[in-house]
Amino acid sequence: MTLQLDTAAQNLLFRDARTANSFTTEPVTDEQVQAVYDLVKYAPTAYNQQPLRIVLVRSEESRERLVGLMNEGNRAKTSTAPLVAVLAADNEFHEELPVQFPAFPQAKEMLFAERPVRERSAAFNAALQVGYFILGVRAAGLAAGPMTGFDAEGINKEFFPEGDHSVLAVVNIGKPGDNAWRARSPRLPYDEVVTTV
Repeated sequence: MTLQLDTAAQNLLFRDARTANSFTTEPVTDEQVQAVYDLVKYAPTAYNQQPLRIVLVRSEESRERLVGLMNEGNRAKTSTAPLVAVLAADNEFHEELPVQFPAFPQAKEMLFAERPVRERSAAFNAALQVGYFILGVRAAGLAAGPMTGFDAEGINKEFFPEGDHSVLAVVNIGKPGDNAWRARSPRLPYDEVVTTV
């Protein structure tokens, strides 16, 4: 085999996985989420900046606030998922760089002193971490329903009022329920994506 992961793991993470649109009522525990995080935190980001921040929406009041900010087509599944995570980029990630990237602690001032530069870097690297997080959820035997259909400004105001974070995705998490999946949409073939120069 060319790939190191066994076929079952490949299928769990990629081939058999889908975006879930319904979930059972089985709860998702803090221990499961911590296990996911403790796995995916090792995946790479530029300068080890790790800008992803995760808000677990567990209380009924917080769930109602969030559901009201979702696009209409995402409200029902967000209101019924066992757990919902709001994933955001921390635009002040540079404050941690002297510890997170000790090989070049000057990166904080030399590369990320300006807010627009930080915002671009945080958005890109946190988006990478969103992908890692989804794979981690799958690795835990759970299904993920990532969404970007929401009022981003509203979510930022409600869940990140200090203004230092930018929401990237809302992810419903749990065991898949009845009719959770849509049919697999087509994927581009290798020769339409990869070129050699």
